Amino acid sequence: MKFRSFKPAPTPLALAMLSLCAGAWAQSEAPVAVAAAAEAETVSSQVSVTGTREKARLAETPASVGVIRERDIRLTAPAHPQQLLGQVPGVAIAVTNGEGHSTAIRQPFTTGPLYLYLEDGIPTRATGFFNHNALYEVDILGAAGVEVVRGPNTALYGSDAIGGTVNVLTRTPAMDPGGSATGELGSYGWRRLLLEGNTPTGADAALRAGANLTHSGGWRDGTAYDRQSVSLRWDAGTAGGTQLKTLLGATHIDQQTGANSPLTYGDYLNNPTRNNLAIAFRKVDALRLSTQAEHEGGGALLTLTPYLRHNAMELNGSFNLSSDPRIETTRVTSLGLLAKWRQDFGGLLRPRLITGLDLDHSRGSHAEDSLNLTKTGTGADTAYTGYTLGSRIYDYDVRIHSASPYVHGELSPTSALRLTAGLRYDVLRYRMSNQLAADTTAAGPRLYAQTPSASADYSRLSPKLGATYALASNASLYASYNQGFRTPSEGQLFRAGGATAAGEAQAKAQAALGLQPIKASQFELGLRGDAGGWGYDVAVYELVKRDDLVSQKDLATNVTTTVNAGKTRHRGIEVGLHKGFAAGWRLDTALSWARHTYVDWVSSSGNFSGKEMESAPRLMANTRLGWTPRDGSTVQLEWVRLGAYWLEASNSSVYGKYPGHNVFNLRARQSLPGGVALFGRVMNLADKRYADSAGVTSNTPVFSPALPRTLVAGVEATW
Repeated sequence: MKFRSFKPAPTPLALAMLSLCAGAWAQSEAPVAVAAAAEAETVSSQVSVTGTREKARLAETPASVGVIRERDIRLTAPAHPQQLLGQVPGVAIAVTNGEGHSTAIRQPFTTGPLYLYLEDGIPTRATGFFNHNALYEVDILGAAGVEVVRGPNTALYGSDAIGGTVNVLTRTPAMDPGGSATGELGSYGWRRLLLEGNTPTGADAALRAGANLTHSGGWRDGTAYDRQSVSLRWDAGTAGGTQLKTLLGATHIDQQTGANSPLTYGDYLNNPTRNNLAIAFRKVDALRLSTQAEHEGGGALLTLTPYLRHNAMELNGSFNLSSDPRIETTRVTSLGLLAKWRQDFGGLLRPRLITGLDLDHSRGSHAEDSLNLTKTGTGADTAYTGYTLGSRIYDYDVRIHSASPYVHGELSPTSALRLTAGLRYDVLRYRMSNQLAADTTAAGPRLYAQTPSASADYSRLSPKLGATYALASNASLYASYNQGFRTPSEGQLFRAGGATAAGEAQAKAQAALGLQPIKASQFELGLRGDAGGWGYDVAVYELVKRDDLVSQKDLATNVTTTVNAGKTRHRGIEVGLHKGFAAGWRLDTALSWARHTYVDWVSSSGNFSGKEMESAPRLMANTRLGWTPRDGSTVQLEWVRLGAYWLEASNSSVYGKYPGHNVFNLRARQSLPGGVALFGRVMNLADKRYADSAGVTSNTPVFSPALPRTLVAGVEATW
């Protein structure tokens, strides 16, 4: 497959970027050795807060944890989570539109509910109301760091944490008053304003406030994007020694969402701005409020975190237009409590016990109105040009209650060996009440079954075992076994979809109510440490999913339903390396190789058992070469490599593979006197035509073109 290049004319932004690089070069006449400072934080000394819900040394954490620091977030200044999270081995994010995304963490690229997204350890969404775009509800740019735990992490966090857990960490307020303002301008109408301020509110209290105002005109037709988000964090200490942390976050997103409208190969090459799905849109509101109270004493730590959460979305999903066009309106409000007790007992064995209880009560609503579409073209070239609202096909309320006690223990039989074990018991109850009285609702020839009320109850015991062994002061080995699960979402349970006959619709609705959780288990070995100036982190794993959801046809009734009948296997190796060199040079790389296989997968489309899964690249890599000739001057060249993957599940040579791609990005930052900094970035430096995603539609290979060369320049003022 040949790829043509975009040829944009030089712009003032390009000249600004060159000036930044030249400035850093000019100051290199008297370079200083900053490699030692860059290496001050070694792999052996790193800590993480996600593995046990509090700060712990990675050397004694039997899990694959990728840590992205605040300094990396500031330099990367991501316009999309894709541009940041790929710095973690085994993690890749694909763009759908705006900040929308699909995720690949020990799984193929998927929009399925296989990942858990947290903010300071609190789930950003309720179980049962998963949104694969959940990262856009959190302001990653204002984060103090991001941690990614790869693989199941259920024993402490519960449902959804199968492929991985992404925890966005908020910034601690500073006691010294001050603030910053950052403005960016870029290609395709890009503009972004970031504001941050800190102020003390008492002798032992401070407040941080941040805002993110973003607009993009979109480089393709009908892909504009707007975001407004604010965040507040207030930290305070009481006279009794209790530490309080209150978080408030709110986000509004309004985007035209063509889901990177896939194109036939000819349009992909010659007309990439075309959007066949331009009528789609997504409007999102998210609100999160929590207060964490921690009290420590006598080797014990008690943490109580009550929270309030509200999510609302109006969606005309581009992925529904060809099969089941509809506008969905969902709202959910949650009240919850995370309670945790940690006790360190002291002594040579260093025993530690963590026990806790997670409670969540979520009340939501789900309404759908069918659409009457106007369109042109056929097959993969169909373009949807307009719509009118049709009949209401779903309108129900859902209540989800969950109670999840857990226990986690640690012990050191020797000074080098640390053993961990955990167990969690999740109980979840779904209760649905229907606002529609009819037995069925209709949208043209399609019928949708309605039941006055329905319920589903689930319980699951999830164990984990782990061990770390210190090979030396700067090297450790770990091994772990973890189980994970995911309960069906409210949509999978209570909106089974349309059929052409009433009996078929009722059969589909009844089958959906019988869905059970997907189960997963993972074995993992890892090695991390430092040697010869190199920091390294290596993990080898096998993850198996059972009872996955498969669409099958009942041969007796000819009714196609979704059942728990799939099994997949995911094996891979992940490697993270970094090293600082003389004269301010630094190399960071994140590499992974994996194979994702259908073990037992017989669906209404065919028998794919033994086939490699589609949208599952074996190779994923991110390598960054940075140069810091002196404090305040940084230039970084990034190379992103994504390997080839099959376009569909049969691995047919008729459709073949997407060949993968190489993309280069350039970033530069120059500090000036007076608290001012200039920065810029060029994404897709070589102006390569490549695809954010690829697949098969109407028996035709289709490709979603990714951003061409894109330039952004900005200024930051700090006081």
